[in-house]
Amino acid sequence: MSLLRCILSLILYALNTLVWFVPIFIFGLIKLLPITVLQKACSWLAKECASFWVAGNNLTQKLLSPYRLNVEGLSELKQRDWYLVIANHQSWVDILVMQRVLHRRIPFLNFFLKKELLYVPFLGLAWWALDFPFMTRTSKSQLKKNPKLKGKDVETTRKACEKFKAMPVSIVNFVEGTRYTPQKHRRQNSPFKHLLKPKAGGIAFVMQAMGEQLSKVVNVTIHYPDGIPTFVDFVSGRVKQIDVHVEVLPVSENLIGDYSNDNDFRVRFQAELNQLWSQKDEQLQRLRS
Repeated sequence: MSLLRCILSLILYALNTLVWFVPIFIFGLIKLLPITVLQKACSWLAKECASFWVAGNNLTQKLLSPYRLNVEGLSELKQRDWYLVIANHQSWVDILVMQRVLHRRIPFLNFFLKKELLYVPFLGLAWWALDFPFMTRTSKSQLKKNPKLKGKDVETTRKACEKFKAMPVSIVNFVEGTRYTPQKHRRQNSPFKHLLKPKAGGIAFVMQAMGEQLSKVVNVTIHYPDGIPTFVDFVSGRVKQIDVHVEVLPVSENLIGDYSNDNDFRVRFQAELNQLWSQKDEQLQRLRS
Protein backbone atom coordinates (compact mmCIF):
# COMPACT_ATOMS: atom_id res chain seq x y z
CA MET A 1 0.00 0.00 0.00
CA SER A 2 2.84 2.41 0.88
CA LEU A 3 4.55 1.69 -2.45
CA LEU A 4 1.32 2.32 -4.36
CA ARG A 5 0.76 5.61 -2.48
CA CYS A 6 4.33 6.64 -3.25
CA ILE A 7 4.05 5.92 -6.99
CA LEU A 8 0.65 7.60 -7.36
CA SER A 9 1.78 10.64 -5.33
CA LEU A 10 4.93 11.06 -7.41
CA ILE A 11 2.91 10.82 -10.63
CA LEU A 12 0.44 13.48 -9.43
CA TYR A 13 3.21 15.78 -8.17
CA ALA A 14 5.00 15.46 -11.52
CA LEU A 15 1.85 16.04 -13.59
CA ASN A 16 0.85 19.03 -11.46
CA THR A 17 4.34 20.52 -11.87
CA LEU A 18 4.36 20.04 -15.66
CA VAL A 19 0.86 21.52 -16.05
CA TRP A 20 1.74 24.73 -14.22
CA PHE A 21 5.36 24.94 -15.40
CA VAL A 22 4.29 25.87 -18.94
CA PRO A 23 2.31 29.08 -18.18
CA ILE A 24 4.79 30.11 -15.45
CA PHE A 25 7.70 29.80 -17.89
CA ILE A 26 5.81 31.66 -20.63
CA PHE A 27 5.04 34.56 -18.28
CA GLY A 28 8.71 34.55 -17.24
CA LEU A 29 9.78 34.93 -20.88
CA ILE A 30 7.28 37.76 -21.49
CA LYS A 31 8.72 39.56 -18.45
CA LEU A 32 11.99 39.94 -20.36
CA LEU A 33 10.28 42.64 -22.45
CA PRO A 34 11.22 46.07 -21.01
CA ILE A 35 7.61 47.16 -20.39
CA THR A 36 6.99 47.82 -16.69
CA VAL A 37 3.22 47.34 -16.70
CA LEU A 38 3.55 44.08 -18.62
CA GLN A 39 6.29 42.85 -16.27
CA LYS A 40 4.15 43.52 -13.20
CA ALA A 41 1.13 41.80 -14.76
CA CYS A 42 3.17 38.74 -15.74
CA SER A 43 4.76 38.55 -12.27
CA TRP A 44 1.30 38.51 -10.71
CA LEU A 45 0.00 35.91 -13.18
CA ALA A 46 3.07 33.68 -12.69
CA LYS A 47 2.60 33.76 -8.91
CA GLU A 48 -1.10 32.97 -9.29
CA CYS A 49 -0.19 29.92 -11.37
CA ALA A 50 2.34 28.94 -8.70
CA SER A 51 -0.39 29.25 -6.05
CA PHE A 52 -2.58 26.85 -8.05
CA TRP A 53 0.44 24.51 -8.23
CA VAL A 54 0.68 24.59 -4.41
CA ALA A 55 -3.07 23.96 -4.18
CA GLY A 56 -2.65 20.90 -6.42
CA ASN A 57 0.17 19.57 -4.25
CA ASN A 58 -1.95 20.13 -1.13
CA LEU A 59 -4.80 18.15 -2.68
CA THR A 60 -2.43 15.27 -3.48
CA GLN A 61 -1.34 15.22 0.16
CA LYS A 62 -4.92 15.10 1.42
CA LEU A 63 -5.89 12.31 -0.98
CA LEU A 64 -2.86 10.02 -0.92
CA SER A 65 -0.71 10.87 2.10
CA PRO A 66 -3.08 12.39 4.68
CA TYR A 67 -1.68 13.42 8.03
CA ARG A 68 -2.91 15.29 11.09
CA LEU A 69 -1.74 18.91 10.87
CA ASN A 70 -1.70 20.85 14.15
CA VAL A 71 -1.13 24.57 13.54
CA GLU A 72 -1.01 27.50 15.95
CA GLY A 73 -0.63 31.25 15.36
CA LEU A 74 -2.14 32.02 11.95
CA SER A 75 -4.65 34.68 13.00
CA GLU A 76 -2.40 37.74 12.49
CA LEU A 77 -1.34 36.93 8.92
CA LYS A 78 -2.48 38.99 5.92
CA GLN A 79 -2.15 38.34 2.20
CA ARG A 80 -1.29 41.93 1.25
CA ASP A 81 1.79 42.47 3.44
CA TRP A 82 5.53 41.95 3.02
CA TYR A 83 7.00 39.23 5.25
CA LEU A 84 10.34 37.71 6.13
CA VAL A 85 9.67 34.04 6.98
CA ILE A 86 12.26 32.17 9.04
CA ALA A 87 12.07 28.50 10.01
CA ASN A 88 14.00 25.54 11.31
CA HIS A 89 15.04 23.09 8.60
CA GLN A 90 15.03 19.30 8.97
CA SER A 91 13.80 17.84 5.68
CA TRP A 92 12.73 18.77 2.14
CA VAL A 93 9.25 18.04 3.49
CA ASP A 94 9.52 21.35 5.40
CA ILE A 95 8.90 23.25 2.15
CA LEU A 96 5.70 21.35 1.32
CA VAL A 97 4.46 21.80 4.89
CA MET A 98 5.15 25.54 4.91
CA GLN A 99 3.47 25.98 1.54
CA ARG A 100 0.38 24.14 2.80
CA VAL A 101 0.19 25.99 6.12
CA LEU A 102 0.78 29.49 4.69
CA HIS A 103 -1.02 29.04 1.35
CA ARG A 104 -3.22 32.07 0.58
CA ARG A 105 -2.63 33.43 4.09
CA ILE A 106 0.45 35.44 3.09
CA PRO A 107 1.94 36.22 -0.35
CA PHE A 108 3.51 33.36 -2.30
CA LEU A 109 6.70 32.07 -0.64
CA ASN A 110 9.94 33.07 -2.37
CA PHE A 111 13.00 31.08 -1.32
CA PHE A 112 16.64 32.15 -1.59
CA LEU A 113 18.23 29.32 -3.56
CA LYS A 114 21.74 28.15 -4.31
CA LYS A 115 22.75 29.09 -7.87
CA GLU A 116 23.22 25.41 -8.74
CA LEU A 117 19.47 24.78 -8.30
CA LEU A 118 18.80 26.84 -11.43
CA TYR A 119 19.71 23.71 -13.40
CA VAL A 120 17.09 21.45 -11.78
CA PRO A 121 14.86 20.26 -14.69
CA PHE A 122 11.66 22.30 -15.05
CA LEU A 123 11.70 23.58 -11.46
CA GLY A 124 14.86 25.64 -11.99
CA LEU A 125 13.28 27.55 -14.88
CA ALA A 126 10.01 27.94 -12.95
CA TRP A 127 11.90 29.37 -9.96
CA TRP A 128 13.68 31.78 -12.33
CA ALA A 129 10.34 32.89 -13.83
CA LEU A 130 8.97 33.45 -10.30
CA ASP A 131 11.93 35.72 -9.43
CA PHE A 132 13.41 33.39 -6.81
CA PRO A 133 16.83 34.84 -5.94
CA PHE A 134 19.74 32.57 -6.93
CA MET A 135 22.64 33.24 -4.60
CA THR A 136 26.37 32.58 -4.80
CA ARG A 137 27.69 32.80 -1.24
CA THR A 138 31.22 34.11 -0.76
CA SER A 139 33.15 31.93 1.69
CA LYS A 140 35.79 33.21 4.14
CA SER A 141 38.51 31.44 2.17
CA GLN A 142 37.38 33.16 -1.05
CA LEU A 143 37.45 36.54 0.71
CA LYS A 144 41.00 35.90 1.89
CA LYS A 145 42.09 35.13 -1.66
CA ASN A 146 40.17 38.04 -3.17
CA PRO A 147 39.22 40.85 -0.71
CA LYS A 148 37.40 42.66 -3.55
CA LEU A 149 34.59 40.14 -3.15
CA LYS A 150 33.68 41.70 0.22
CA GLY A 151 30.17 43.12 0.09
CA LYS A 152 29.18 41.09 -2.99
CA ASP A 153 26.68 39.03 -0.96
CA VAL A 154 24.94 42.20 0.23
CA GLU A 155 24.84 43.59 -3.30
CA THR A 156 23.43 40.32 -4.68
CA THR A 157 20.73 40.30 -1.99
CA ARG A 158 19.93 43.97 -2.59
CA LYS A 159 19.45 43.40 -6.34
CA ALA A 160 17.27 40.35 -5.68
CA CYS A 161 15.12 42.29 -3.21
CA GLU A 162 14.60 45.15 -5.68
CA LYS A 163 12.20 42.87 -7.60
CA PHE A 164 10.17 42.33 -4.43
CA LYS A 165 9.29 45.99 -3.88
CA ALA A 166 6.63 46.14 -6.61
CA MET A 167 4.16 43.76 -4.96
CA PRO A 168 3.73 42.01 -1.58
CA VAL A 169 6.03 39.04 -1.11
CA SER A 170 7.09 36.50 1.50
CA ILE A 171 10.86 35.93 1.59
CA VAL A 172 11.81 32.61 3.18
CA ASN A 173 15.13 31.98 4.90
CA PHE A 174 16.15 28.71 6.55
CA VAL A 175 18.42 30.35 9.10
CA GLU A 176 20.48 27.26 9.88
CA GLY A 177 21.66 27.23 6.26
CA THR A 178 21.31 23.44 5.94
CA ARG A 179 19.06 20.60 7.08
CA TYR A 180 19.40 19.42 10.67
CA THR A 181 21.00 16.02 11.28
CA PRO A 182 22.42 14.60 14.53
CA GLN A 183 25.83 14.38 12.82
CA LYS A 184 25.82 18.08 11.88
CA HIS A 185 24.59 18.94 15.37
CA ARG A 186 27.55 17.12 16.98
CA ARG A 187 30.03 18.50 14.47
CA GLN A 188 28.92 22.07 15.20
CA ASN A 189 28.83 21.47 18.95
CA SER A 190 25.54 23.38 18.80
CA PRO A 191 24.39 24.95 22.08
CA PHE A 192 20.77 24.07 21.18
CA LYS A 193 19.11 20.71 21.81
CA HIS A 194 17.10 20.47 18.58
CA LEU A 195 18.64 23.08 16.27
CA LEU A 196 21.83 23.90 14.44
CA LYS A 197 23.53 27.25 15.01
CA PRO A 198 21.72 30.09 13.22
CA LYS A 199 23.51 31.97 10.45
CA ALA A 200 22.81 35.66 10.75
CA GLY A 201 24.21 36.94 7.45
CA GLY A 202 21.33 35.95 5.15
CA ILE A 203 18.50 37.57 7.07
CA ALA A 204 20.69 40.55 8.05
CA PHE A 205 21.24 41.27 4.35
CA VAL A 206 17.49 41.00 3.64
CA MET A 207 16.72 43.34 6.56
CA GLN A 208 19.33 45.80 5.27
CA ALA A 209 17.85 45.70 1.75
CA MET A 210 14.14 45.69 2.64
CA GLY A 211 13.80 46.26 6.39
CA GLU A 212 11.74 49.45 6.10
CA GLN A 213 9.31 47.74 3.71
CA LEU A 214 8.87 44.45 5.57
CA SER A 215 5.67 44.35 7.63
CA LYS A 216 6.47 41.47 9.98
CA VAL A 217 8.77 38.53 10.61
CA VAL A 218 6.98 35.16 10.55
CA ASN A 219 8.80 32.69 12.77
CA VAL A 220 7.82 29.10 11.86
CA THR A 221 8.70 26.08 14.00
CA ILE A 222 8.10 22.63 12.47
CA HIS A 223 8.03 19.44 14.53
CA TYR A 224 7.65 15.83 13.36
CA PRO A 225 6.45 13.73 16.36
CA ASP A 226 7.34 10.43 14.65
CA GLY A 227 10.85 11.53 13.67
CA ILE A 228 12.24 13.57 10.77
CA PRO A 229 10.79 12.11 7.53
CA THR A 230 12.35 11.77 4.11
CA PHE A 231 10.39 12.86 1.05
CA VAL A 232 9.70 9.18 0.28
CA ASP A 233 8.33 8.69 3.82
CA PHE A 234 6.05 11.67 3.24
CA VAL A 235 4.64 10.67 -0.16
CA SER A 236 4.24 7.05 1.01
CA GLY A 237 1.84 8.13 3.77
CA ARG A 238 4.12 7.15 6.64
CA VAL A 239 3.92 10.61 8.26
CA LYS A 240 0.92 10.63 10.59
CA GLN A 241 1.21 14.01 12.34
CA ILE A 242 3.02 17.33 11.88
CA ASP A 243 2.99 20.19 14.40
CA VAL A 244 3.58 23.77 13.24
CA HIS A 245 3.86 26.79 15.51
CA VAL A 246 3.71 30.24 13.85
CA GLU A 247 4.78 33.40 15.67
CA VAL A 248 4.40 36.85 14.11
CA LEU A 249 7.10 39.29 15.24
CA PRO A 250 7.51 43.04 14.66
CA VAL A 251 10.34 44.35 12.49
CA SER A 252 12.50 46.25 14.95
CA GLU A 253 14.61 49.19 13.75
CA ASN A 254 17.41 47.76 15.90
CA LEU A 255 17.68 44.88 13.42
CA ILE A 256 18.32 47.10 10.40
CA GLY A 257 21.94 48.07 9.82
CA ASP A 258 25.22 47.42 8.02
CA TYR A 259 25.99 43.83 8.99
CA SER A 260 29.17 43.67 6.88
CA ASN A 261 30.93 46.78 8.14
CA ASP A 262 29.42 47.69 11.53
CA ASN A 263 30.92 45.32 14.10
CA ASP A 264 28.73 46.56 17.00
CA PHE A 265 25.59 46.01 14.94
CA ARG A 266 26.79 42.57 13.84
CA VAL A 267 27.36 41.46 17.46
CA ARG A 268 23.96 42.85 18.51
CA PHE A 269 22.16 41.20 15.58
CA GLN A 270 23.76 37.82 16.26
CA ALA A 271 22.82 38.08 19.95
CA GLU A 272 19.18 38.85 19.03
CA LEU A 273 19.08 35.90 16.64
CA ASN A 274 20.63 33.54 19.18
CA GLN A 275 17.98 34.60 21.72
CA LEU A 276 15.24 33.91 19.16
CA TRP A 277 16.78 30.52 18.42
CA SER A 278 16.86 29.68 22.13
CA GLN A 279 13.12 30.37 22.28
CA LYS A 280 12.56 28.21 19.19
CA ASP A 281 14.56 25.41 20.83
CA GLU A 282 12.31 25.66 23.90
CA GLN A 283 9.24 25.60 21.64
CA LEU A 284 10.48 22.39 19.99
CA GLN A 285 11.08 20.87 23.42
CA ARG A 286 7.48 21.70 24.39
CA LEU A 287 6.18 20.15 21.15
CA ARG A 288 8.23 17.03 21.77
CA SER A 289 6.83 16.62 25.26
